[in-house]
Order: sequence, then C-alpha cells, then structure tokens
Amino acid sequence: MSAWSVGAGLEGRGVMVTGAAGGIGRAVAAAFASTGARVLAVDVRQEAVDEVVAGLEGGGHVAAAVDLADLSGHAALVQRARDELGGLHVLANLAAVLRRAADIDAVTEDDWDFQLGVNLKAAFFLCRAAGRAMIAQGEGGRIITFASQGWWTGGFGGSVVYAASKGGIVSMTRGLARTYGPHRITVNAVSPGQVETPMLMTGLAPEIYERMREQTPLGYVAAPEELAGTVVFLASQHATYITGATINVSGGFLMY
Repeated sequence: MSAWSVGAGLEGRGVMVTGAAGGIGRAVAAAFASTGARVLAVDVRQEAVDEVVAGLEGGGHVAAAVDLADLSGHAALVQRARDELGGLHVLANLAAVLRRAADIDAVTEDDWDFQLGVNLKAAFFLCRAAGRAMIAQGEGGRIITFASQGWWTGGFGGSVVYAASKGGIVSMTRGLARTYGPHRITVNAVSPGQVETPMLMTGLAPEIYERMREQTPLGYVAAPEELAGTVVFLASQHATYITGATINVSGGFLMY
C-alpha cells in the first residue's frame, strides 16, 4: 500500500500556476513540483519566472513570461501547457494586482480598469480557455482561483477596488463550477487572510497591519507556504467532490 499523500493523483500531471513569481505563487509552484507534477510557471517578467523554475524540484517544468491582461495570448498559453507538459490538468490562477488608495476620491478609472482587468476579466477568460482544453482532453480537471479576505470584508488599507475584484472571483468561481461540473472539472477558490507577501506590505500603513494581526485568533501573519497545501489538496484526488467552494485560510480572521 502506497503512502498517503496530499498531492495524490498529481504525479506527472500538467499544472499551470499564474502569478508564480509572487509570494504565494512561488510557494504553490514549489508545492506542486514536490508532488511530481510538471509545472508551467507564468508571470510577467521572464527573469523572475526563470528563477522560480530553476528552483523547482524534479524536471519537465516550463517558464512563461505572459501579460495575462492581453487576452489574445490565453489560447496560446493553454496550448503551450498541453504541448510541453503533456496535457493541462490543473490551473491555479494566482495572478493579481493591487493599487492602494487611502482616499477613495483618488481612485482613477485607470486604477479600476487595471485591477479589474487583471484580477477578474483576465481570470475569467483564462479559466474559460483552460476549461475548454480540459473538456477537449476528456479527463476532467481542476481550476483553482484566488479570492481574498477582502471579498467578505470589503478590504482594508485603501483596497476597495481590489476587494471588489475578489468578490467577483467568488461569484465567477461558483458560476464556472456549475458550468464545468458535468465535465468532472472542479472549480474552487482559495481565500487567504494576511500573508507575508510584497503585495500585502505595499502601501499598507503599519497600524492597519498590526490591527489585522491582532484580530487574527492565531495571532500571526501567515507564510506563503501555509497557503500552498490547500491549493494542492484542491487539485488532488482527495477533493474530487468539492466544487464551487471558497476555502477560508485566514487564521480565523474570518470565520465562515
């Protein structure tokens, strides 16, 4: 009898991780590689994503520098995953951007379009491209999106627009789960609380950071690696009957 593994069923599978050079994305890519999966790591800067792939366990991994806001590149990116990984079984879409605005009247139309364009619009079209590929392959699949505590709270530290985009992710995830369920493609969202990443810290007032930490029952800010296990679990054989869920990984900051 083989040993129990949180990543059961992922060995040799093709996994695309977007936002792979970010704090959580890098940890997620590493976790998938440790299961024996083949990872296509995607981010906007080639040198950053090359560095991620160079540090991954195992072989057969691929680095791709892609601006996901350009929707015209999505089909080619998914096809590259199919060609170079031997198929696409998992999409873990972590790519996101945040522009803080302490004064809501300072939010510009460009701020709105940039954040909604990457965080929600690009997420929908990439998930759809991945879903089409998974249907064509005929073996089911896993799509994992990323929300935020902001989808529930409305955001802190000037992140109203970002929070709006993440609320959209939760609703979109549920809709895609209903759409792709008959094809045995599960679609779930992971919703982090505070995680020690450059995105969290950029422009965040220290007193807000400290207040959120104090309001977290576990009493500390998570490391990116503490999110990775949830993502791998949702992609594994253990999560075959979970779809349309938003998994709260916030240290108790939110409870639902």
